[in-house]
Amino acid sequence: MLAGGGGALFDALLERGVPCRKLEKLVHPVHLLRDWAAYREIKAALRELNPDIVTTHSNKAGLLGRFAARSLGIPVIHTSHGFLFSAEPHSPAGRFYRMMEKIAARASDRVIAVAESEFKAAENLRVIPPSLMTVVHNGLPEFKVPLTAEPASEPPKLVMVARFAEPKDHFTLLQALSELQDMPWILSLVGDGAGRSAAEKAAVELGIGERVEFLGVREDVPSILAASQLFVLSSRREGFPLSVLEAMRAGLPVVAADVGGIGEAVEEGKTGFLVPPGNSEAFKEKLGRLINEPVLRQSMGREGRKRFLERFTLEKMVENTYDLYRRVLSPLLKENC
Repeated sequence: MLAGGGGALFDALLERGVPCRKLEKLVHPVHLLRDWAAYREIKAALRELNPDIVTTHSNKAGLLGRFAARSLGIPVIHTSHGFLFSAEPHSPAGRFYRMMEKIAARASDRVIAVAESEFKAAENLRVIPPSLMTVVHNGLPEFKVPLTAEPASEPPKLVMVARFAEPKDHFTLLQALSELQDMPWILSLVGDGAGRSAAEKAAVELGIGERVEFLGVREDVPSILAASQLFVLSSRREGFPLSVLEAMRAGLPVVAADVGGIGEAVEEGKTGFLVPPGNSEAFKEKLGRLINEPVLRQSMGREGRKRFLERFTLEKMVENTYDLYRRVLSPLLKENC
């Protein structure tokens, strides 16, 4: 694996014996000279490694990696974990990202979209030809000993796992819950970020400060979910969030904003509820219903876990991804036979 910046994933792979190389020139901020140096670094590494296929992830690494692989004649598959142009396609930033992805798509043998919504956005905006795209939903491993919740337990604990940033819109959730103070509930917010202090202040000002736990970044999220009764995600923008799949794996009902590919995971009225983004009144209605109805929480959580096991396991994702790799490599394999 080639990666910039290292980090926890990098270290975890090294611990498991996966060969990893840190790209010293690949940094996050856009800088033409540094990015050119990063491109040359990636190309040199690929020339040395001489792989049969290259897979790229993230935006900058995906752009530079695709160009480097194409220049060496190596097949390349890019996985988009959320197109940057899809949220605001007609803004100046959206137009720029759309143009860059159009160019990068020409250097791709295939582009994996993690949600049908992403596929349709790229198709409708004529960014990537549908013939180049394949949808492979994210997947998660099942635990050897499942950490499953008991959604019917009282009083219900609500949980949201998300960084504190503008797209996650914690304020809409806090506003909705401030109007449900006559009901028994506790809210746990997992994550950190620049917007955390503003959220803490908002919780106090809305009169629910004592009922909201700010847990910060945690490594025991599965255990936190297993100790909860209801998962909520109030984001205004998403691709195909793993947090929703984690909640379904734990057997939790989900109340989430209907954005990105969330509606492909959550089955409305069966495994949870989908509400318009930024609509605190809609969140209030659906949360209030589930807080009041433990039996409904239980049935929705059970159906959500069933849906996870049928569609969103790691095995299913690997199977679909591996099948795509074989299709891309099949011409090369025939030549070598």
